[in-house]
Amino acid sequence: MTQASAIPKATRRQHDREIVALAVPAFGALVAEPLFVMVDSAIVGHLGTAQLAGLGIASALLTTAVSVFVFLAYATTAAVARRVGAGDLQAAIRQGMDGIWLALLLGAAVIAVVLPTAPSIVELFGASDTAAPYATTYLRISALGIPAMLVVLASTGVLRGLQDTRTPLYVAIAGFVANAVLNAGLVYGADLGIAGSAWGTVIAQCGMAAAYLVVVVRGARRHGASLRPDALGIRASAQAGVPLLVRTLSLRSILMIATTVAARLGDADIAAHQIILSLWSLLAFALDAIAIAGQAIIGRYLGADDTDGARQACRRMVEWGIAVGVALGVLVILSRPLFLPLFTGDSTVKDAALPALVIVALSQPICGVVFVLDGVLMGAGDGPYLAKAMILTLVVFAPVALLVPTLGGGLTTLWAAMTLMMTVRMLTLWLRSRSGRWLVTGATR
Repeated sequence: MTQASAIPKATRRQHDREIVALAVPAFGALVAEPLFVMVDSAIVGHLGTAQLAGLGIASALLTTAVSVFVFLAYATTAAVARRVGAGDLQAAIRQGMDGIWLALLLGAAVIAVVLPTAPSIVELFGASDTAAPYATTYLRISALGIPAMLVVLASTGVLRGLQDTRTPLYVAIAGFVANAVLNAGLVYGADLGIAGSAWGTVIAQCGMAAAYLVVVVRGARRHGASLRPDALGIRASAQAGVPLLVRTLSLRSILMIATTVAARLGDADIAAHQIILSLWSLLAFALDAIAIAGQAIIGRYLGADDTDGARQACRRMVEWGIAVGVALGVLVILSRPLFLPLFTGDSTVKDAALPALVIVALSQPICGVVFVLDGVLMGAGDGPYLAKAMILTLVVFAPVALLVPTLGGGLTTLWAAMTLMMTVRMLTLWLRSRSGRWLVTGATR
């Protein structure tokens, strides 16, 4: 936590109102996103096992591809928020348009790669002969929606930077409803099968992107911001995103290593690991909502040259992160007997998961600090440090995790290694926040 004197009550209340106003809608939007895949799975699952398996492979590939480009939201939020703090809304929206143009370019590049190579990609991920055709069909059609998905990420970043998390929530809800209706209609009504599910999702995603663009274009016209692509601005957005891309790839590597190790422990352990990982991801949404508030608030304070305000906001958000982490940890402990039967009736899987869930529960306050400080440093535009810190975390975690099966450890030991990983992240982020080197003010970093 940053060095700061005690925060006055009135200032604390102000920070609390800002955090709640931004974090609660952000949480709703975050939760709505994975519901897309759940709806697709529920509808396609009734077509047959091979279709569901194909959907699972294609969805995993698409989710990974989009998560790699999440820097479009993070970097845009920080850059736009700085300009908002500096009082230059025209430049803020112009910065946002640069991020949106970058999203369109990246989306076009992904389509150019995925369409001709979809069968090879599906084969590389071990799809069976029966599931592969369905996975290829879904992947090829859904790839057409990737530019829209990336525009949604960049546009979300624009609105968050403008201190608006309500509009993304409304768009996410509308997109979820449209996706469910379109999928049901095209899969069963039009009898298009898994292709109908893919087309329904693409149409819903394009609708969401269009809704965002309407909001951003209106803002641009209101403040006299240009809508034309600017090569220098797009290049600057890409450069700001590179460190966050490295950070994201390092984090994805950590999660892949953990899953690989769990698979080596046995079927019961990998099944329990997947259940725990799904819960861990759900808990992360609540903490990530505070981090999103941190990105928007910190960027605004630094853009306004208010380092004291940034320090106080950081401190208050860390307090929120710890409090929410404690609450989530208690909830996990209390809900264990109710949570596990929702996913499995296998007593062996339950026995493997129960002690590991205790580790997850105890680590939640640590996760709270990590997510908040991650958001604070993103809001400050401190991407290069975040990239280095995550690489260091990967270097520490990988050998420890890979030794778990060799030393006879089980799933609980693996999740202890995951907690070590989060502890390393917390230390690196805490040291950076204490140093004050992230407190770079001005409309640009």
